[in-house]
Amino acid sequence: MRNIFFFFLTIIIISCNESPKPTKETVVENNGVSLVVLGTTQDGGSPHIGCKKTCCEDLFKNPDKTRKVVSLGLIDSETQKTYILEATPDFTEQIKTLNSVAPFEHKETPDGIFITHAHIGHYTGLMYLGKEALGANGVATYVMEKMDTFLRTNGPWSQLVSEKNILLNEMQNDKPVVLSKKLSIEPLLVPHRDEYSETVGFLIKGEKKKVLFIPDIDKWSKWDTEIVQMVKVVDFAFLDATFYDAAEINNRDISLIPHPFVIESMQIMKGLKPEDKKKVHFIHFNHTNPLLNKSSDAYKTVIENGFNVSQYKEIFKI
Repeated sequence: MRNIFFFFLTIIIISCNESPKPTKETVVENNGVSLVVLGTTQDGGSPHIGCKKTCCEDLFKNPDKTRKVVSLGLIDSETQKTYILEATPDFTEQIKTLNSVAPFEHKETPDGIFITHAHIGHYTGLMYLGKEALGANGVATYVMEKMDTFLRTNGPWSQLVSEKNILLNEMQNDKPVVLSKKLSIEPLLVPHRDEYSETVGFLIKGEKKKVLFIPDIDKWSKWDTEIVQMVKVVDFAFLDATFYDAAEINNRDISLIPHPFVIESMQIMKGLKPEDKKKVHFIHFNHTNPLLNKSSDAYKTVIENGFNVSQYKEIFKI
């Protein structure tokens, strides 16, 4: 009788220690290349540190799980590989989400990380690949020349390089990185506050469609490329929408954090045809940006003008 008791007790203990296998949330088609929106907020996230405004008050008590820092994911179903654009403070959850929607089983880390620049919301997620966390092995990380130097010569990032947690691959402006027959990513230099590195956007070419991703830029007028013309030649354009208008910046000097206001971008692109306007998906929202609230007048104005507001976990076939 005693032996039977211990037998069942052992079974119970084993059952308690075994974690149930998570169900796979496959929503991406098992062919071609798909893009997944993995984050839409500005570097500091939402709620934002030190924020005492109503936009953050409730979020500190009841976080919104859809508010992740700006990132896009790419899934190449034919090569069964995944890629992520930006290594954000939400990197841990974002790579898990990327795997959960892929139509195939995949290792924890993506096959490539593409980084636009050295501001905290765009590269600091690399820390989770280090020995204190995952201890990753040789994750391909694509960066520009100055970003490469920054990571190699500054701790703690240099340790990721020396320990071979990441393998740096240097990109060149206007030179596509060919990932497969149906997927390439081309860096495009853009003007921004380049304290530690240059800043790029990405032109992503899938099997049939092109995607422009520029989460950070000072002003469209400072770029040597016409944004209106770029929108015309791509199929989707995820563009910097950090601030809706100047009313948000009542306690900081806008010259120190320049971005194109959403109202400015809409004015610049007002002459586009309706089919071109709908290509635009505003992204990279500051915690004060009313576009984070679907019931706001600002959100309604963007939609009524024919543009889009990026949403977490949106999926696009490219």
